[in-house]
Formats: sequence, structure tokens, C-alpha cells
Amino acid sequence: MKSGQRAPSDEIVVSGAREHNLRDLHLRLPRDALVVITGLSGSGKSSLAFDTIYAEGQRRYVESLSAYARQFLGQMDKPDVDSIEGLSPAISIDQKTTSRNPRSTVGTVTEIYDYLRLLWARIGHPHCYNCGRPIAAQSAEQIVDQIMTHQDGVKFMVLAPVVRGRKGEYGKLFDELRAEGFTRVKVDGEIRRLEEDIDLDKKFKHDISVVVDRLVMRPDLRKRLADSIETAVALAEGIIDVEMVEGGEVQTYSERFACLHCGTSMPDLEPRMFSFNSPHGACQRCTGLGSQMEIDPELIVPDPSLSLGEGAILPWSTSA
Repeated sequence: MKSGQRAPSDEIVVSGAREHNLRDLHLRLPRDALVVITGLSGSGKSSLAFDTIYAEGQRRYVESLSAYARQFLGQMDKPDVDSIEGLSPAISIDQKTTSRNPRSTVGTVTEIYDYLRLLWARIGHPHCYNCGRPIAAQSAEQIVDQIMTHQDGVKFMVLAPVVRGRKGEYGKLFDELRAEGFTRVKVDGEIRRLEEDIDLDKKFKHDISVVVDRLVMRPDLRKRLADSIETAVALAEGIIDVEMVEGGEVQTYSERFACLHCGTSMPDLEPRMFSFNSPHGACQRCTGLGSQMEIDPELIVPDPSLSLGEGAILPWSTSA
């Protein structure tokens, strides 16, 4: 690299490293990538990683702090190197540090795990764990604002989808809707009046939506629309369908994190959802350990031709 030329932002360039047994080493390392330094014992792996790159990164970080803050941190000596370009503040984990705790990870040891959980919970975008589609939530006011963007004179219905692809006759549901004052439902794509008998085959899956309101778009519609949206949200647990009378186009809105295609839902993102030490985030099978204890029948009974007296069960025939 020519004198005065700065390293690209995607590289760490080490020039003239002579710390310990390094002999005027020059190399380029990619940033934001997993880099493995290998070699024979005594070849200078630790001298390069810990005593040169990490030491210089830590030294520069400490020097950027105020004099008051520096007195509480250990000041590292400048390593024997001509220059290191493209370096950021560094974190080092001592290679001799061992922990037998199965819940100890690089994230917990460096204490960056809590910050990552907070980052994921605050700026993460949830996706459906079945189909992979993005999941978004909107407030009732945001839903009203989007619907109000339609042109004046457009006719539409506010629907509350109470059944999505489930088997049953739903006679009790229809009785409850009649008692609450609703007059129409959309059953399997067809508008039906609740005053008539609606017989469904319990062997097949059905889609049922309550017709909450039928409206014509105009500027003074906001108050009535907001009331209808609130009613639909309460009926369908946060999901609303808006169907255009002409053309039959359906727009679906959700007040909670729910997949509009699969019907799966999830609570609001919280840091505890990303913790393997919390029952809210840990895998239910391994409880956050990443491994499971299981029995291997072939190890217990290596020779099925033996009887119990002949030692068929190996753990019983060996001393503890």
C-alpha cells in the first residue's frame, strides 16, 4: 500500500507487525466477516489477534474517552506495528477462559447479549414462522386513515372474519350474532342474511365473516367508520376485512401481529422473547440449552440376541 493511502472501509490493513515473534507482518483482513487465524504453536496467532489487533483497537478506544473515564480503565501499551487501518473498538475473550455452564455463550460472556435482545425487539420486523411473510400491526386510527384514502362514492363493506378455514356447523355462532343485532354474514364467499336458516356441512372447512357495516365513502364518514372498525376488531380479535362492492377486492388489516395468510399470531416483540434463559423465548424442547438428552436403544442393548441374565442391558452389566 502506498504511503498516505488509506485502507478501504471494508478491510483492516496491518502493516509491519513485529509484536513478539511476528516478523514485519503485512496483511489485509475483511471487516464484518468471520476470520480464522490458524497455524503451528508459536507461529504468532495470539500475537497477531490479541497483542496487536485487539490491543491497538482497545488503546484507540480508551484514548477517545475523557481523562476522567480513562482513569478507571487500564491503558494498554501501543503494540510494535507500523500502522493498522480500518480498525474499530474491539472485544476480546481470553482463550484460557472456560465455563462449564451450558448457558454461557460468547454473547453472555461479552455482555453484548442484552443489547442484541433490545435491538431485535425495538427495530426487528417479525415474519410468519409458517410461510415467512412479513407480519405488521396497525392501530385502529391507522386503519381508518388508510381506508379514508379511497375516492368519494366508493361502496364497501367492513367485515369481521370470525372463522377462517375451520370445520363445523357454527349454529351457535349464528345465534349469538343474531342476538347481538347483526343481520348479514359472508359465508364461503356468499352474503347470507342471519334471519334465514344457514346449514353448513361440518365435514368441510368454512370461512365466515360478519358484515359489520355497509358504507359509501364521503368526507364526513370518519366517525362512523371508526365505530365500525372498533366493532370489527372486537369481533375478529384484531383482524378486519374491507371488501369493495364493485369488483370484490378485499383489503385485510390487522391490529395485532398476525399472519393474514396462515392465521398465526404472536405477541408484541419484547427483549425476553429473544432470551434462551426465559420461558418466553427458550425452545420448549431443549429449554434453551441447544441440546437434548435422549436414549439410544442400540447403546443400551448392543446385542439383542442376549438374555437379561447374559447381560443384554449393558448399563446393568457394568460397574458404575
